[in-house]
Amino acid sequence: MDFSRALRERRTSRRLSQLDLATRAGTTQRHLSFIESGRSAPGRGMVVRLAESLDLPLRERNELLLAAGYAPAYPETPLDGPALAPVREAIGHILAGHLPYPAVVVNHRGDVVAANAALDVITEGADPRLVGPGTNAYRLALHPDGLAPRILNFAAWARHIVERTRHLSDLHEELSSYVSDVEVGEQHLGFAVPLELRTSLGELHLMTTVTTFATAVDVTLAELKLEAFLPADAATAEALRAAAHGAREAGDRAAADPAQNPGNW
Repeated sequence: MDFSRALRERRTSRRLSQLDLATRAGTTQRHLSFIESGRSAPGRGMVVRLAESLDLPLRERNELLLAAGYAPAYPETPLDGPALAPVREAIGHILAGHLPYPAVVVNHRGDVVAANAALDVITEGADPRLVGPGTNAYRLALHPDGLAPRILNFAAWARHIVERTRHLSDLHEELSSYVSDVEVGEQHLGFAVPLELRTSLGELHLMTTVTTFATAVDVTLAELKLEAFLPADAATAEALRAAAHGAREAGDRAAADPAQNPGNW
Protein backbone atom coordinates (compact mmCIF):
# COMPACT_ATOMS: atom_id res chain seq x y z
CA MET A 1 0.00 0.00 0.00
CA ASP A 2 1.36 3.45 -0.86
CA PHE A 3 1.88 6.01 1.88
CA SER A 4 -0.86 8.46 0.89
CA ARG A 5 -3.51 5.74 0.93
CA ALA A 6 -2.19 4.21 4.17
CA LEU A 7 -2.29 7.60 5.89
CA ARG A 8 -5.78 8.40 4.63
CA GLU A 9 -7.17 5.03 5.76
CA ARG A 10 -5.72 5.40 9.24
CA ARG A 11 -7.03 8.95 9.57
CA THR A 12 -10.56 8.07 8.44
CA SER A 13 -10.67 4.93 10.62
CA ARG A 14 -10.13 7.23 13.60
CA ARG A 15 -12.83 9.60 12.33
CA LEU A 16 -10.49 12.56 12.14
CA SER A 17 -10.85 15.31 9.57
CA GLN A 18 -7.81 16.55 7.69
CA LEU A 19 -8.00 19.73 9.76
CA ASP A 20 -8.06 17.75 13.01
CA LEU A 21 -4.99 15.72 12.07
CA ALA A 22 -3.14 18.70 10.63
CA THR A 23 -3.68 20.66 13.84
CA ARG A 24 -2.43 17.78 15.98
CA ALA A 25 0.65 17.30 13.78
CA GLY A 26 1.51 21.00 13.63
CA THR A 27 0.96 21.46 9.91
CA THR A 28 -1.73 22.92 7.63
CA GLN A 29 -4.78 21.24 6.19
CA ARG A 30 -3.54 22.22 2.71
CA HIS A 31 -0.21 20.47 3.25
CA LEU A 32 -1.92 17.35 4.62
CA SER A 33 -4.28 17.36 1.65
CA PHE A 34 -1.29 17.41 -0.71
CA ILE A 35 0.31 14.52 1.20
CA GLU A 36 -2.84 12.39 1.09
CA SER A 37 -3.31 13.05 -2.62
CA GLY A 38 0.30 12.13 -3.37
CA ARG A 39 1.15 15.64 -4.59
CA SER A 40 3.64 16.18 -1.77
CA ALA A 41 6.16 13.75 -0.24
CA PRO A 42 6.49 14.19 3.53
CA GLY A 43 9.83 14.24 5.28
CA ARG A 44 10.69 11.57 7.82
CA GLY A 45 9.95 13.91 10.72
CA MET A 46 6.49 14.69 9.34
CA VAL A 47 5.69 10.99 8.97
CA VAL A 48 6.69 10.41 12.60
CA ARG A 49 4.56 13.36 13.74
CA LEU A 50 1.55 12.16 11.77
CA ALA A 51 1.88 8.63 13.14
CA GLU A 52 2.19 9.98 16.67
CA SER A 53 -0.78 12.30 16.18
CA LEU A 54 -2.84 9.32 15.03
CA ASP A 55 -1.77 7.49 18.21
CA LEU A 56 -0.68 4.48 16.15
CA PRO A 57 0.95 1.48 17.82
CA LEU A 58 4.71 1.39 17.25
CA ARG A 59 4.42 -1.48 14.76
CA GLU A 60 2.04 0.58 12.61
CA ARG A 61 4.30 3.63 12.89
CA ASN A 62 7.12 1.57 11.42
CA GLU A 63 4.81 0.36 8.66
CA LEU A 64 3.87 3.95 7.83
CA LEU A 65 7.54 4.93 7.66
CA LEU A 66 8.28 2.03 5.33
CA ALA A 67 5.36 3.00 3.11
CA ALA A 68 6.84 6.50 2.86
CA GLY A 69 10.24 5.09 1.90
CA TYR A 70 12.00 5.49 5.25
CA ALA A 71 13.62 2.99 7.58
CA PRO A 72 11.65 2.01 10.71
CA ALA A 73 12.26 4.26 13.69
CA TYR A 74 11.36 1.80 16.46
CA PRO A 75 13.40 -1.37 17.11
CA GLU A 76 11.80 -4.77 17.66
CA THR A 77 14.11 -6.51 20.11
CA PRO A 78 13.69 -10.22 20.89
CA LEU A 79 12.27 -10.53 24.38
CA ASP A 80 14.77 -13.26 25.26
CA GLY A 81 17.71 -11.09 24.16
CA PRO A 82 20.21 -9.51 26.58
CA ALA A 83 18.95 -5.97 25.90
CA LEU A 84 15.58 -6.75 27.46
CA ALA A 85 16.93 -8.69 30.46
CA PRO A 86 15.92 -5.85 32.84
CA VAL A 87 12.40 -5.99 31.36
CA ARG A 88 12.14 -9.73 31.97
CA GLU A 89 13.29 -9.21 35.55
CA ALA A 90 10.74 -6.44 36.05
CA ILE A 91 7.98 -8.64 34.64
CA GLY A 92 8.94 -11.36 37.10
CA HIS A 93 8.71 -8.94 40.01
CA ILE A 94 5.32 -7.66 38.83
CA LEU A 95 3.90 -11.17 38.45
CA ALA A 96 5.18 -12.21 41.88
CA GLY A 97 3.84 -9.03 43.42
CA HIS A 98 0.34 -9.80 42.16
CA LEU A 99 0.17 -13.07 44.09
CA PRO A 100 -2.02 -14.61 45.45
CA TYR A 101 -4.06 -13.51 42.44
CA PRO A 102 -3.51 -14.89 38.91
CA ALA A 103 -1.68 -12.83 36.28
CA VAL A 104 -0.32 -13.47 32.80
CA VAL A 105 1.78 -11.50 30.30
CA VAL A 106 0.93 -11.85 26.59
CA ASN A 107 2.22 -10.35 23.35
CA HIS A 108 0.19 -8.57 20.65
CA ARG A 109 -1.31 -11.87 19.45
CA GLY A 110 -2.23 -13.04 22.93
CA ASP A 111 0.61 -15.57 23.07
CA VAL A 112 1.71 -16.26 26.64
CA VAL A 113 5.09 -14.80 27.58
CA ALA A 114 5.01 -15.42 31.33
CA ALA A 115 2.57 -16.09 34.17
CA ASN A 116 2.58 -16.45 37.93
CA ALA A 117 1.84 -19.64 39.87
CA ALA A 118 -1.71 -18.56 40.73
CA LEU A 119 -2.72 -18.89 37.08
CA ASP A 120 -2.74 -22.66 37.62
CA VAL A 121 -6.09 -22.23 39.35
CA ILE A 122 -7.57 -20.85 36.15
CA THR A 123 -5.94 -23.31 33.75
CA GLU A 124 -6.51 -26.48 35.78
CA GLY A 125 -8.04 -29.28 33.74
CA ALA A 126 -7.19 -27.71 30.37
CA ASP A 127 -5.43 -29.70 27.66
CA PRO A 128 -1.68 -29.27 28.40
CA ARG A 129 -1.14 -28.36 24.75
CA LEU A 130 -3.15 -25.18 25.34
CA VAL A 131 -1.25 -24.09 28.46
CA GLY A 132 2.15 -22.55 29.04
CA PRO A 133 4.64 -20.18 27.39
CA GLY A 134 4.09 -19.78 23.66
CA THR A 135 0.48 -20.95 23.72
CA ASN A 136 -2.34 -18.52 23.04
CA ALA A 137 -4.31 -17.17 25.99
CA TYR A 138 -7.35 -16.30 23.87
CA ARG A 139 -7.46 -19.80 22.39
CA LEU A 140 -7.16 -21.29 25.87
CA ALA A 141 -10.11 -19.18 27.02
CA LEU A 142 -12.55 -20.39 24.36
CA HIS A 143 -11.31 -23.77 23.14
CA PRO A 144 -13.58 -26.70 24.06
CA ASP A 145 -10.54 -28.41 25.62
CA GLY A 146 -9.51 -25.24 27.42
CA LEU A 147 -11.45 -23.17 29.93
CA ALA A 148 -14.78 -23.19 28.08
CA PRO A 149 -16.42 -26.11 29.94
CA ARG A 150 -15.76 -24.41 33.31
CA ILE A 151 -16.80 -20.85 32.42
CA LEU A 152 -20.23 -20.30 33.92
CA ASN A 153 -20.96 -17.12 31.94
CA PHE A 154 -19.43 -18.46 28.73
CA ALA A 155 -21.69 -16.57 26.32
CA ALA A 156 -20.81 -13.15 27.70
CA TRP A 157 -17.13 -13.97 28.28
CA ALA A 158 -16.76 -15.45 24.79
CA ARG A 159 -18.10 -12.29 23.19
CA HIS A 160 -15.67 -10.29 25.32
CA ILE A 161 -12.70 -12.34 24.05
CA VAL A 162 -13.80 -12.47 20.41
CA GLU A 163 -14.21 -8.69 20.26
CA ARG A 164 -10.63 -8.26 21.50
CA THR A 165 -9.23 -10.28 18.59
CA ARG A 166 -10.84 -8.50 15.64
CA HIS A 167 -7.43 -7.16 14.54
CA LEU A 168 -6.10 -10.75 14.30
CA SER A 169 -8.10 -12.08 11.37
CA ASP A 170 -6.98 -15.72 11.45
CA LEU A 171 -7.28 -16.10 15.21
CA HIS A 172 -10.57 -14.18 15.24
CA GLU A 173 -12.01 -16.59 12.68
CA GLU A 174 -10.89 -19.60 14.70
CA LEU A 175 -12.28 -18.29 17.98
CA SER A 176 -15.55 -17.26 16.36
CA SER A 177 -16.04 -20.86 15.24
CA TYR A 178 -15.99 -21.98 18.89
CA VAL A 179 -18.83 -19.62 19.82
CA SER A 180 -20.86 -19.42 16.60
CA ASP A 181 -23.93 -20.97 18.24
CA VAL A 182 -23.64 -19.10 21.53
CA GLU A 183 -26.34 -16.53 22.18
CA VAL A 184 -25.92 -13.71 24.68
CA GLY A 185 -28.94 -13.28 26.93
CA GLU A 186 -31.07 -10.17 27.31
CA GLN A 187 -29.33 -9.32 30.59
CA HIS A 188 -25.95 -8.92 28.88
CA LEU A 189 -24.44 -5.58 29.91
CA GLY A 190 -21.57 -5.31 27.44
CA PHE A 191 -18.22 -6.90 26.73
CA ALA A 192 -16.43 -5.81 29.92
CA VAL A 193 -17.68 -8.72 32.00
CA PRO A 194 -16.25 -10.59 35.00
CA LEU A 195 -15.07 -14.17 34.57
CA GLU A 196 -17.21 -16.67 36.46
CA LEU A 197 -15.20 -19.87 36.68
CA ARG A 198 -15.80 -23.27 38.28
CA THR A 199 -12.56 -24.50 39.93
CA SER A 200 -11.30 -26.92 42.56
CA LEU A 201 -11.44 -23.96 44.98
CA GLY A 202 -15.12 -23.44 44.24
CA GLU A 203 -16.79 -20.89 42.02
CA LEU A 204 -14.54 -17.88 41.40
CA HIS A 205 -15.66 -14.44 40.24
CA LEU A 206 -12.78 -12.51 38.71
CA MET A 207 -12.36 -9.03 37.29
CA THR A 208 -9.49 -8.28 34.91
CA THR A 209 -7.17 -5.35 34.44
CA VAL A 210 -4.80 -4.83 31.50
CA THR A 211 -1.51 -2.98 31.93
CA THR A 212 0.87 -1.91 29.17
CA PHE A 213 4.31 -0.30 29.02
CA ALA A 214 3.02 3.13 28.05
CA THR A 215 6.39 4.82 27.47
CA ALA A 216 8.05 1.99 25.55
CA VAL A 217 9.94 2.85 22.35
CA ASP A 218 10.57 -0.79 21.41
CA VAL A 219 7.88 -2.64 19.44
CA THR A 220 8.25 -5.85 21.46
CA LEU A 221 7.93 -4.08 24.78
CA ALA A 222 5.11 -1.79 23.66
CA GLU A 223 3.01 -4.79 22.59
CA LEU A 224 3.28 -6.68 25.88
CA LYS A 225 0.18 -6.74 28.05
CA LEU A 226 -0.09 -7.77 31.67
CA GLU A 227 -3.56 -9.21 32.28
CA ALA A 228 -4.21 -9.43 36.00
CA PHE A 229 -7.18 -11.18 37.57
CA LEU A 230 -8.65 -9.65 40.72
CA PRO A 231 -11.34 -11.07 43.01
CA ALA A 232 -14.77 -9.62 42.36
CA ASP A 233 -16.11 -10.77 45.73
CA ALA A 234 -14.88 -11.66 49.20
CA ALA A 235 -15.33 -15.41 48.73
CA THR A 236 -13.05 -15.42 45.68
CA ALA A 237 -10.42 -13.38 47.49
CA GLU A 238 -10.43 -15.74 50.47
CA ALA A 239 -10.26 -18.85 48.25
CA LEU A 240 -7.23 -17.53 46.35
CA ARG A 241 -5.45 -16.45 49.54
CA ALA A 242 -6.08 -19.85 51.13
CA ALA A 243 -4.80 -21.67 48.04
CA ALA A 244 -1.62 -19.58 48.02
CA HIS A 245 -1.08 -20.23 51.73
CA GLY A 246 -1.50 -23.96 51.21
CA ALA A 247 0.94 -23.94 48.30
CA ARG A 248 3.55 -22.11 50.40
CA GLU A 249 3.19 -24.61 53.24
CA ALA A 250 3.54 -27.52 50.82
CA GLY A 251 6.64 -25.91 49.35
CA ASP A 252 8.14 -25.44 52.79
CA ARG A 253 7.51 -29.09 53.67
CA ALA A 254 9.07 -30.26 50.41
CA ALA A 255 12.13 -28.10 50.99
CA ALA A 256 12.56 -29.52 54.48
CA ASP A 257 12.13 -33.16 53.39
CA PRO A 258 14.75 -34.39 50.89
CA ALA A 259 12.49 -37.32 49.96
CA GLN A 260 9.92 -34.85 48.60
CA ASN A 261 12.41 -32.53 46.94
CA PRO A 262 13.88 -33.89 43.68
CA GLY A 263 16.43 -31.08 43.77
CA ASN A 264 18.02 -32.75 46.82
CA TRP A 265 18.13 -36.29 45.44
